Amino acid sequence: MEPSKSILDNHKYSSIFLAIIFLLLTSALSLANAKIHAHEFVVYVEATPVKRLCKTHNAITVNGQFPGPTLEINNGDTLVVKVTNKARYNVTIHWHGVRQMRTGWADGPEFVTQCPIRPGGSYTYRFTVQGQEGTLWWHAHSSWLRATVYGALIIRPREGERYPFPKPNHDTPILLGEWWDANPIDVVRQATRTGGAPNVSNAYTINGQPGDLYKCSTKDTTIVPIHAGETNLLRVINAALSQPLFFTVANHKLTVVGADASYLKPFSTKVLMLGPGQTTDVLLTADQAPSRYYIAARAYQSAQNAPFDNSTTTAILEYRSPHHGNHSQHHHSKGVKNKRRPIMPPLPAYNDTNTVTAFSRSFRSPRKVEVPTEIDQSLFFAVGLGLNKCPKNFKPNRCQGPNGTRFTASINNVSFVLPNNVSILQAQYLGIPGVFTTDFPGKPPVKFDYTGNVSRSLWQPIPGTKAHKLKFGSRVEIVLQDTSIVTPENHPIHLHGYDFYIVAEGFGNFDPKKDRAKFNLVDPPLRNTVAVPVNGWAVIRFVADNPGAWLMHCHLDVHIGWGLATVLVVENGVGKLQSIEPPPVDLPLC
Repeated sequence: MEPSKSILDNHKYSSIFLAIIFLLLTSALSLANAKIHAHEFVVYVEATPVKRLCKTHNAITVNGQFPGPTLEINNGDTLVVKVTNKARYNVTIHWHGVRQMRTGWADGPEFVTQCPIRPGGSYTYRFTVQGQEGTLWWHAHSSWLRATVYGALIIRPREGERYPFPKPNHDTPILLGEWWDANPIDVVRQATRTGGAPNVSNAYTINGQPGDLYKCSTKDTTIVPIHAGETNLLRVINAALSQPLFFTVANHKLTVVGADASYLKPFSTKVLMLGPGQTTDVLLTADQAPSRYYIAARAYQSAQNAPFDNSTTTAILEYRSPHHGNHSQHHHSKGVKNKRRPIMPPLPAYNDTNTVTAFSRSFRSPRKVEVPTEIDQSLFFAVGLGLNKCPKNFKPNRCQGPNGTRFTASINNVSFVLPNNVSILQAQYLGIPGVFTTDFPGKPPVKFDYTGNVSRSLWQPIPGTKAHKLKFGSRVEIVLQDTSIVTPENHPIHLHGYDFYIVAEGFGNFDPKKDRAKFNLVDPPLRNTVAVPVNGWAVIRFVADNPGAWLMHCHLDVHIGWGLATVLVVENGVGKLQSIEPPPVDLPLC
């Protein structure tokens, strides 16, 4: 006899009820496990002599460390970081890639979400990291301080949860940086004065060290120890200021499992490319003959005829015998008897765009994802460089760009100018007029052949503090189109406060008729920084569910200084949970 419908219904509802109870219990347990991590960051200058490339510089560092401290948390935890500024420059800290849900005051870009922390001042950043796992990082977001003020932010799964891949034996942050044999602030100030491009760096670094191929650097080369048969999770971060970088390990395969604190469908590769700001998590298994192998990184240079640092930074993957003691990462190779010259990996040519394209097209989310399909706001952002004519009152030495001009950059012909007496978020929250306008164009004012020969009349953008407004909950698509003004280039575009799906990328001018057919709306990768292809385009989609003022900019630091940025102002939704929190009492004053 068949059971009656009501018994089945009761059974169904009791199952649903039990499932709800189970979910509530597990979420309560995970909330109970969530921790608050308190840290103090003291930004010093004179206290930190750093010797690199045979010279000692007084570098600006956090807590006297270069790179700065690695912060380790679990998904769901809260960070409380008190930053005290003992340097002689203004400073802010940005938690790159953290979603900052309703906590825009903790995001950090100066004059966008806060006034800078003045010398002698302090400010406490408070925020919770929810639903993100993998590798992010933190860095100064004020002038060029991030040349030395940066560190890793590692987010592990919630307690009791696992990685979606076999648990590695160890994990190692690998921070790729750039080093100037000068004060980086002086480097950018000189470029601002002359209107020319800033001097290129003197070295790249891995965990703060240039490595064997540079003078006076061998004894401090970063060593990554490993035992045969073990798997190490390398958390690679491109913290360089002005250069996308290729990364590889001699004779070893890298399995990419995550990027920008989102998991990916694993794929194997010999080489990574990271734009500044991007992170990539890779598994490396020690399956080669025990020896020493170079880990190496050097420039991917997509801008033709632009000078760049063409040197190569190295660290050493060193096979250790199991009795060799501690497995932590050694920065120095002192005491290691095995002094054989490490094996050097081949690296792509500096301009190898084909390798970059094949690599970025391998990125997929692990499963089907919820990509917005109906779009409420469709934006088209033409990004690129520009040249300003030399102002009449300037001497020739202040116009050292091409043919007596000054370099600039823009999105949709607007060169972004930061306010200097109040932040955009404060102005939005408090309704202060005259700080910014919301008429940032949603498409270029003039349509042109973006990647072809561009008329000289379009080379000089208009300066302005213009933002673009988005309604809370709106589904947004942005086409990011590179332009060939001055030179086409691969631009790493970073959006604060959001992750987004990269649904497509390609070369030439974006053609909505042809190119929409190529969109991946099934399993596109989730990122916070997209490398817009040189002479090409990328399309991103996201839901505007985080109210606040969010900077969107090129992560080549000279380009943000030149104006390749805008701000997306996301309005509050309905009620407290869809509105930005009130500003903290210690928010710095301008």
